[in-house]
Amino acid sequence: MTATQIGHYGQHDVDRVLLPIPQPAPGEVLVKIQAASINPIDLKTRDGKMRPLLHYRLPLTLGSDLAGDVAAVGEGVTDFHVGDPVYGRVMKDHIGTFAEYITIAAAALAPMPQTVTYAAAAALPLVSLTAYQALHDILRVGPGQKVLIQAGAGGIGTVAIQLAKTLGAYVATTTSAAHRPLVQQLGADQVIDYHQDRFDVVLHDYDAVLDTLGGDNLRRGFTILKPGGRIVSVAGLPNRRFAQATGRPLWQRTLFTLTGWPLSRLERQYHVRYTFLFMQPSGRQLQTIGELVDSGQLHPVIDRVVSFTDIQRALDYSETGHARGKIVVTMA
Repeated sequence: MTATQIGHYGQHDVDRVLLPIPQPAPGEVLVKIQAASINPIDLKTRDGKMRPLLHYRLPLTLGSDLAGDVAAVGEGVTDFHVGDPVYGRVMKDHIGTFAEYITIAAAALAPMPQTVTYAAAAALPLVSLTAYQALHDILRVGPGQKVLIQAGAGGIGTVAIQLAKTLGAYVATTTSAAHRPLVQQLGADQVIDYHQDRFDVVLHDYDAVLDTLGGDNLRRGFTILKPGGRIVSVAGLPNRRFAQATGRPLWQRTLFTLTGWPLSRLERQYHVRYTFLFMQPSGRQLQTIGELVDSGQLHPVIDRVVSFTDIQRALDYSETGHARGKIVVTMA
C-alpha cells in the first residue's frame, strides 16, 4: 500500500512510500481508507511539537481522521463486518491515516453517517469529538447558557457552533468579516470581527469559553467569565490537573505544574475552572455525532478536497491557517 511518512521530526516535505498492508490484531479492524482529513495536530506532530505528550517511532505515517470500508476484522470484533462504511479517529498511539489502509481499534470506530460522502465523513471525527467533549463533557453547556467559541470558521469552530446550538446555548464567536456569513449560517448569535473589536471588551458574564487559539486569546478568555464559569482549551498549556487525570509520570506532573502556573493563577483570580483538553477517540460518541448529521443538525464544513497524490500541497495550505472548515484528502 502507499503511505505518506516523515523520516525525522521537522521534515517539511513528506515521503510517499510502499508498505505492507497491516493485519488486524484482536479487537482491531482493518479499514480501506477512502478519505482522510488534515488537522493542526498533524503539522505539530510532523514538526516535533507533540513530543512532550506523544512518543512515536520513526519513520512515521501521519494522519488521524478516516472514512472508509471495513476490509477485515480481528478476533473478538462483532460490531463491524467486511464492507461496512465506517469513520473514526485513530488512537493516539497508532496514527497513520495518510495511507491506503490502517488497523484501528474497533472502539474508536462508528458506522459512517448515511447522508454524507466519505469526504464529508472524514472531515468530522477529530473536530467533532473535540467539540463534543469540550461542550458536553467538560463545559456542560446547557439551554440558555452563554458560550464563546474562538475561531468560529475553523475546523473545530464550525462544528462547535452547531453542537452548542443543539445544546440550547447562546453562542458568540470570533472570526474575520469575510467569514461572518458562514458562522451566522451555522447558528452563531453574536459575531466579533477580531480585526475590529476585542472580544474581552464586547463580552461579559459568560458561562463558558472554548479556546482554540491559546496565548493571549486564552488569557483574555478568563476575563469574560462569570464566577464559577469554565474555560477549556485545546491550544493552551497542560496543567497539573491534566497530568494527574491522565496518569503522567512525576517529571511531567512537575513540568506541567510549572508551565501551567500562570493559568492556575488566572483560575484563582477570576474564580473559574480551566481544563486542557486532549481529546480521546470514541466510537460511541461518534455514533451520537453521526445521528446529529443524519438528522440535519450538524453539517461538516469543507474548505477543499484534494487527491492523495497532492497531499503535500494540502499540508502546505493547512499551514497557512486560512482554511475555512476542513481540508480533506481522498484516496481514489
